Amino acid sequence: MKTITWLSPQDPPEWFPPLEQTLDEPPGLLAAGGELSARRLIAAYRRGIFPWYSPGQPVLWWSPDSRAVLFPKEFHCSRSLARTLRRGTFELAFDRDFAATIEGCAAPRSASPGTWITDEMRAAYIGLHRLGLAHSVEAYRGGALVGGLYGVWLGHVFFGESMFSRERDASKVALAHLVDMARTQGIAVIDCQMASRHLQTLGARSIPRAEFQALLARQIALREGFMQNSPPLGT
Repeated sequence: MKTITWLSPQDPPEWFPPLEQTLDEPPGLLAAGGELSARRLIAAYRRGIFPWYSPGQPVLWWSPDSRAVLFPKEFHCSRSLARTLRRGTFELAFDRDFAATIEGCAAPRSASPGTWITDEMRAAYIGLHRLGLAHSVEAYRGGALVGGLYGVWLGHVFFGESMFSRERDASKVALAHLVDMARTQGIAVIDCQMASRHLQTLGARSIPRAEFQALLARQIALREGFMQNSPPLGT
């Protein structure tokens, strides 16, 4: 019987148990504990692992065996979304206000009054943004931020974390802008983590974890000495 692995403060921040140890219930849960340092987060993303937990819980690390991904060439732009894009309803920006974007994603929603984006998570990803590793795509209208998304960009992979919308189609327009960037900047795949009907309508599909791991191995290029660069990554 599989049991959850607890990460110890004595463990190197790059260490995670083998993905074969993920639990069957809840499916994809790999480990608990540890911290959200930049070094641990980047080590996790490189292996296809991401943190996801609720307030009051320890950090939980996941690697589901069915991974939702969006290949830029498979993005589905509906006729209504295409009309919105042609009209220029929203002004689009990249990394103009990362902190406000993550705050928008963390705000309570009618269908889900709580949030998994804790203060600890916000601080961790703002830290990654300062290192040039986490980015946001934003949609503005009348000078106000009305939608957007954020995630981690490593090599040729963009690991999407969350999106929000205060006006109809604002988050979809931000995603369409990310897809356009992906096509011009050589991003091979946008990781969507968990499948949802909403993402499926936009062209996302699920692939086996092994296929996702092979994709990461091909598309994430290590910078020379990156993981040894401990002074900035130790924060």
